[in-house]
Amino acid sequence: MDFVSPVLDVASRICNCVGGRADHLRRLPQKLNSLRAAMEKLNNVYKDVKERVEREENLEKKRTHVVGGWMERVEAMEKEVNELLDRCDEEIQKKCLGIYCSKNCRAIYKLAKMVPEKMDAVAELQSEGSNFQEVASPLPCPQVIETPLEERRVVGLDSPFQEVWTLLQDEQVGSIRIYGMGGVGKTTLLKKINNKFLQLGNDFDIVIWVVISRPTNLERVQETILDRLDIPEDRWKGREEEKKAQEIGRVLKTKKFVLLLDDIWEPLDLLRVGIPPLGDGNQSKIVFTTRSADVCGGMAAQKSIKVECLEEKEALSLFQAKVGEDTLNSHPDIPKLAEMVAKECKGLPLALIVIARAMASSKTPEEWERNLHKLRLYPKNLPGTENDLFSVLAFSYDSLPNEATRSCFLYCSLFPEDYQIPPEPLIQLWIGEGFLDEYDDIQEARNQGGEIIQMLKCACLLEAGTTSLEEGEYSKMHDVIRDMALWLACEKGKKKNKFVVKDGIGLISAQEVKNWKDSQRISLWNNTNIEELREPPHFPNTETVLGCRTTSTFPSGFFTNMSVIRVLDLSNNMTLELFPAEIGNLATLQYLNLSGTKIIHLPIELKNLKKLRFLILDWMFLLASFPNQMVSSLSSLQLFSMKTSSSRLQMDEIMLLEELEQLEHINDISIRLTNIQSVQRLFNSHKLTRSTTWLQLEGCRGVNQVQLLSPSCIKELRLLWCDELEEVKIIHFEKQVVPSKFPNPQCCFNHLLSVQINACKKLLNFNWLIHAPKLQSLRIEQCGIIEKLIEDERSEGSEIDSGLSLFSRLIYLTLIGLPKLESIYGHALPFPSLRGIFVLGCPRLKKLPFDSSICMSKKLDKIIGQQEWWDGLEWEDQSVMHNLTPYFQPLIHNLTPYFQPLIRKLHSGQ
Repeated sequence: MDFVSPVLDVASRICNCVGGRADHLRRLPQKLNSLRAAMEKLNNVYKDVKERVEREENLEKKRTHVVGGWMERVEAMEKEVNELLDRCDEEIQKKCLGIYCSKNCRAIYKLAKMVPEKMDAVAELQSEGSNFQEVASPLPCPQVIETPLEERRVVGLDSPFQEVWTLLQDEQVGSIRIYGMGGVGKTTLLKKINNKFLQLGNDFDIVIWVVISRPTNLERVQETILDRLDIPEDRWKGREEEKKAQEIGRVLKTKKFVLLLDDIWEPLDLLRVGIPPLGDGNQSKIVFTTRSADVCGGMAAQKSIKVECLEEKEALSLFQAKVGEDTLNSHPDIPKLAEMVAKECKGLPLALIVIARAMASSKTPEEWERNLHKLRLYPKNLPGTENDLFSVLAFSYDSLPNEATRSCFLYCSLFPEDYQIPPEPLIQLWIGEGFLDEYDDIQEARNQGGEIIQMLKCACLLEAGTTSLEEGEYSKMHDVIRDMALWLACEKGKKKNKFVVKDGIGLISAQEVKNWKDSQRISLWNNTNIEELREPPHFPNTETVLGCRTTSTFPSGFFTNMSVIRVLDLSNNMTLELFPAEIGNLATLQYLNLSGTKIIHLPIELKNLKKLRFLILDWMFLLASFPNQMVSSLSSLQLFSMKTSSSRLQMDEIMLLEELEQLEHINDISIRLTNIQSVQRLFNSHKLTRSTTWLQLEGCRGVNQVQLLSPSCIKELRLLWCDELEEVKIIHFEKQVVPSKFPNPQCCFNHLLSVQINACKKLLNFNWLIHAPKLQSLRIEQCGIIEKLIEDERSEGSEIDSGLSLFSRLIYLTLIGLPKLESIYGHALPFPSLRGIFVLGCPRLKKLPFDSSICMSKKLDKIIGQQEWWDGLEWEDQSVMHNLTPYFQPLIHNLTPYFQPLIRKLHSGQ
């Protein structure tokens, strides 16, 4: 029995294996094949999903957690299935009873039961993977998105970059404006600032870059910001402006942000965009670039940084980098020629880059010389200048508000390179050309002209030049901007001679003059002469001829055939002695300027110029004859100017005044009078007095009183060598204004800017100057009995109107040869505009009207006088002396040749 029992047990086990589980074992290979097929299908779905994920990730998206988890489970399942398949195959190989009997049938049975479970799991994964609608979602918005820079090292922007970066750290500064002319590097600077946030740690939540450009598209600006803030499209897409603004504001209120706005052309309403107001402790920042200084006021920028053109060394470095070492080293002469070409770009980065690219393939000195010649005379012919340079700069021109302003801008290109353009003559030329014809009154037109100059400066199309007392702030044009203006004026180069500008080129051939037949404006400067012509040239379209500040000569008959000319300016033509007779036949002429010429006789034919509106005859020191009845024949005349004429001039001043009075449209007179009868005739005429803007009374014997009508348009008053003059009175219509009190504002000399009084030995005081609140220059010389410039009103018990500040606009004060002068004014004055004081020969002047309670002018530049005078000054407060001493410049005693140039320098603002 003991032997039989184990045998029966083994037999029983074999029967169980062969019987109850044999079915599983028989179908196992089939099930394994089905599992392999199911896994293959799952792998195909996995590959499809993975490809979709990779495509989305290349689009800066992130796979969803569901998809990521599914892919991990598929990868794990594949591993598990492969292991199961391997184990099953291994167990099958161990069979002892054919396919139906293994050495461990229990183990294979367990494996066989796992196969359908895996089949179900694989099928579930396959179904899940086949139904993914979204495999990736946008990444959380990064703090900064890098903006590409062409150069790894940006040349010439270190200083403005440091200024802006410092302001970004200043908690008190919220908005910063970066401005400058086109092509100067504003966008490059803003990109550098943007990318700096990537390099340095900071506590801003997000930096947003938006390109504005023109015309401003508010919707596009909003959508750029919404995308950057990662706000889902279903919250704003297709909605109105206000809803988008609300979404932007909702998010930005919770963030400390930096908003970088590039290329703004007009004030942008940030509240309409949705940008919350800066402040309230959030310390967010807004930085924007613009070509227009006006945008600053419209967007209330707290700080402004101007990007200037590069210095010469930096400009050359940029130019050389763009040309490339290979070209620079191709010939020993090329580096020097490269310097010359770079200088022509005047430090404008865009010009340097465009011209350098055009020169990069030129590897012989001859090519460089030819291109340098093109650049100087015909810059548009150099490759790239039209499309890549002028067209970019022309955006500023296109953005000017109207055609009149655009015409005024193009007109400035008629002046030579680097020329300092005085404002008053420029505006008069504009008026003469008809650009400001909408204004009937010359003064209104002048005011508008001044606004246009400021507008062009704000647009960085003109630059501020030097400043002089007589003309104020000059303007100048960057050379590349000027080239662009000439290109535009010549219809983008299609009409080469529409604007003809010649500067210092010597003799011009008759053939070249013939090529000017289609010109609209001709401008000749500095030793530019025209050879004799066989016959008078024809200029049927010429409206303007400028022959100024030159030794140019005009051949006989040059002006004969100019049927539409409006403006002829021959001022400061030092070779012009004979008046060209044919000018008297220019029926359309409206502006004639002969100032500073050597003309001796004016012909009676000038009376034929019935349309002439401006006649300017200043500083004609050789003029000997002036035809009677000539001025009265000029029925359209609005402006007549004859400043400081020659002592040789035989002219009846009273008759001239009467002729001027007859003119219906006259409203601007500048005149020098030399006798009492002329002075009385002027002051007895309400029309003449109202029209006089510049008046010089010189050597007027018998004049003991000057009565100035108030209000008046007079801008400059000169009283010279009037030995018997005792007082100046202000007359308001028929009623005398008491000069010891400040007048009502409408009685003031609101236009009076400059007063010069010389050798008026009986003049007692200058109390009447308190009626000139805008006075900028006061020069008094050789007035021997004056003790107080302005009498102390307080000592007389009268009150000074606090609404008018005495000398608040005064820029220059010159006091010379006043031996009895003791006081400028009885108490301290602020002098907020003062730049310079010149004192000589005033030994009794011991006090200056300053004290420590009044802020010193921040513009003060110099106080010039003799050292002994300065040392003898008395100070109520020593701190005032210490504050003023750095500005004092001693004048060497009795150094007369040195003395006059110093005064001229002081008054020219140098």
